[in-house]
Amino acid sequence: MNEIVKQSARALLLDSEGRLVLFKRTKPEQEPYWTSVGGRLEPEDADAEAALHREVLEELGGKIDQVRQVLLITDDLPGGVGLQHVFVARLVSMNLTRRTGAEFTEPGRGTYEVVRVPATRAALSEVRLLPSRLAEFAQANVHGLLALLSQIDETREGDE
Repeated sequence: MNEIVKQSARALLLDSEGRLVLFKRTKPEQEPYWTSVGGRLEPEDADAEAALHREVLEELGGKIDQVRQVLLITDDLPGGVGLQHVFVARLVSMNLTRRTGAEFTEPGRGTYEVVRVPATRAALSEVRLLPSRLAEFAQANVHGLLALLSQIDETREGDE
């Protein structure tokens, strides 16, 4: 069995209007692409979901709820396997002035523009979302992801 050498957490974040919140990445001398919020699990993270909450805070100055893991992407890496835990979550708040991390302070890394994309197959087909397995999953399941968050909302309202 291959050893897990890297784990990360990323999220398909949906705002209160049902739009996906993504980064448009622009790097010097490269074609722009879109990606989701997320990053590597750190030793202090209790699990992938804890890492996701930390990453949302670092990258968006944000808070999320209704977090559900919906996909696990495996990558062949030197020395073993990488795991990307992919979640769907509702973005509750965002304050970009609270962002932290080298990606926002080192100009050589390019830009991370926060964009909101309609949560439709058509809109997702118009952006180059990476990694490609995330893009394929999002396009194939976007309506189900919206329904899942709506179902969670309804369940919570019933509990109150």
